[in-house]
Amino acid sequence: MGKFDWFWNAMGAKSAKHEKQSRKIVGQAQQQAADFDSLSDDKLREHARSSVNPSGEITDKSTFLAALATASSRKLGLRPYDVQSQAVLRLLTGDVIHMATGEGKTLVGAMAATGFALSGKRVHVVTVNDYLARRDAEWMRPLVESFGLEVAAVTESMDTAQRRQAYAADVVYAPVKELGFDVLRDNQITSREQAVFQQADVALVDEADSVLVDEALVPLVLAGTRADQATDPRVTTVVANLKQERDYTIGTDGRTVFLTDDGAATVEKELGIDSLYSDEHIGSTLVRVNLALHAKALLIRDIHYLVHDGELKLIDTAKGRVADLQRWPDGLQAAVEEKEGLKVTEGGRILDTLTIQELMRRYPQLCGMTGTAVEATDQLREFYGLYVSEIAPNKAPQRFDEADRVYATVAEKTQALLDEIELLHAQKQPVLIGTQDVAESESLDAALTERGINAQVLNAKNDAEEAAIIAEAGMPGRVTVSTQMAGRGTDIKLGGTDGTHYQEVKDAGGLAVLGTTRHRSSRLDNQLRGRAGRQGDPGLSLFFVSLEDDVVISGGAGESVEAQPDGNGRIDSGRIVDFIAHCQRVTEAQLLEIHSQTWKYNKLLADQREIIDERRSSLLDTDKAWTELRKYEPERAAELVAAGLADDVLVQASREIMLYHLDLAWADHLEHMDDVRESIHLRAIARETPIDEYHRIAVREFKEIVRRGVEAARESFREVVIDNAGAHLSEGGLARPSATWTYMVSDNPLAGSGNSALSGIGNLFR
Repeated sequence: MGKFDWFWNAMGAKSAKHEKQSRKIVGQAQQQAADFDSLSDDKLREHARSSVNPSGEITDKSTFLAALATASSRKLGLRPYDVQSQAVLRLLTGDVIHMATGEGKTLVGAMAATGFALSGKRVHVVTVNDYLARRDAEWMRPLVESFGLEVAAVTESMDTAQRRQAYAADVVYAPVKELGFDVLRDNQITSREQAVFQQADVALVDEADSVLVDEALVPLVLAGTRADQATDPRVTTVVANLKQERDYTIGTDGRTVFLTDDGAATVEKELGIDSLYSDEHIGSTLVRVNLALHAKALLIRDIHYLVHDGELKLIDTAKGRVADLQRWPDGLQAAVEEKEGLKVTEGGRILDTLTIQELMRRYPQLCGMTGTAVEATDQLREFYGLYVSEIAPNKAPQRFDEADRVYATVAEKTQALLDEIELLHAQKQPVLIGTQDVAESESLDAALTERGINAQVLNAKNDAEEAAIIAEAGMPGRVTVSTQMAGRGTDIKLGGTDGTHYQEVKDAGGLAVLGTTRHRSSRLDNQLRGRAGRQGDPGLSLFFVSLEDDVVISGGAGESVEAQPDGNGRIDSGRIVDFIAHCQRVTEAQLLEIHSQTWKYNKLLADQREIIDERRSSLLDTDKAWTELRKYEPERAAELVAAGLADDVLVQASREIMLYHLDLAWADHLEHMDDVRESIHLRAIARETPIDEYHRIAVREFKEIVRRGVEAARESFREVVIDNAGAHLSEGGLARPSATWTYMVSDNPLAGSGNSALSGIGNLFR
């Protein structure tokens, strides 16, 4: 027996046992539901609540499910399938469920959320965007409210009062970024009444693999005004004229770029300086040169970003969408803006950051659902302690997954892809083509136009029309070219949204999904493949791959293979197919290692943030700040008391002073540790372990945060004017930022080559 065979055998036995139990409970619930149809809403609600004991445990699961199923049928016109009820049970036990596309995850999530709420738990249903949060909350509202519960959605357009009201609901639908940003903003309040976010007991994550894996380490950032952007147009001009190979080289991983000796000499000559590496320039000019070089060589327009209405818009390459509120670190953002001749946006001081993984781990209970959970089993188990339950489809799948068609070159592959699209289009079979980026989607659209095929293009440039485009992608003969976004959360129904042409499309073979290459993760392939074959419909999936594709070059790591293509460049060889699968497994392992290593760096800061949060809460909720300052500065405290200031004024003034310096010390710590992170790899030269050294520095520096904060607060307490209006911090030069904003740093480990800006910048100095 292999090293971990016993574990997987145990998990298989556990899964089989759960499935058997679930089927029994669901069968009983189905029988009860027939009797419940005649009950009033009040009686139905009574049965559901009586199934939960005072401690919140569901003691009669069959009755509980029967009540939920009856309410769903009555209020939504949707009677859940047996497999949907089984999925609800697995969610209620805290699993991530794997359900195929079109199997009704939205209803399953709403039923489970209602179940959690009936057991006395507040629930956050976490979505990937505003559209799905708003749509699902309104769609499922009648079901949730039929049990006397409140449901609300949090979206980007809401103001503070609206958000505060929404978070008070029993079931809250919200995009993950809005949850994180509200947590960050609440970490800056100076009185508890200003708080907006309300922590829930349960996070039920829709598209769990996207949120918990793909975007897990994306830092959400709260920044404050600081106009000290370090830019120099001369640097941009000089770097723009550098030539690859002569002046700079790109690393084999496609994520790093290096100046050659000739390139450094050229830059020094053009800028009129003696040496880029002198003490005078290494921390300023060299940094700007490297940022400009990264922007020039590794960040490509219409692949990593768009320029729209004079603004830089980043593209989330894992989805193909515009990444709203996302930006690169300030220096790199400015470098790309200068490269494109745009107005350089104002820089800012980072006040606080929070990764999505850290945010999700704050919930006492976590569960989720997606169509590609099985492929993410290792990550979900390692980073969240979650198990995956695979739910069988309601109807047996009829999709035909054809073997990959492999070609020697990209050009030959593209020609074959166009021929296949033309053939399927002529047969009136709808086709969805999944591309890697915006540039490829538009190039493919242009090639199809030359062949007289009018395609619908779905990419980051028109993602506002995403749902409408995807909803009609099943029409006869429709050709849809999409980036990885491909409308997750919106079903592609054969024959269009109203199903008028269903039979015609079914007879033509259903939806055909074509991939222009393999992704670096098989899970992304399966996300695309899963768009076809909804609810037992016929369908086809087929991927075109070339030996020049990114996944082959990256995963092959320089390995050479020999194959004999036919006259069209096609390679029909099982050995080559196995080699491509090997390359993909290599890139998947690389992504997992990146995730693991990055989390090791982030985990310590996450633990330190918990300590800061506890300190902050004690200052907010008690008179601790006044007690400490009165103890440390008795003369000043006595002076204020003698002036007749009320106790509540003294408590709040002390609180604002203490919180100001605690928050400033934490921001300084984050900034310092970010600088350490950028250069920590150099410790390997001295035969030190970078991660161990990073932890040692982080622990050492953190020990001083509270002490420094208290010392600075004591000084401010002595000097700042405090009267009946409170502490006049701004008059003492201690004003909080006049404006704050939120954004996401583009540091997605699943991103394509060159899109991981933070790691790329770190490598520039190797």
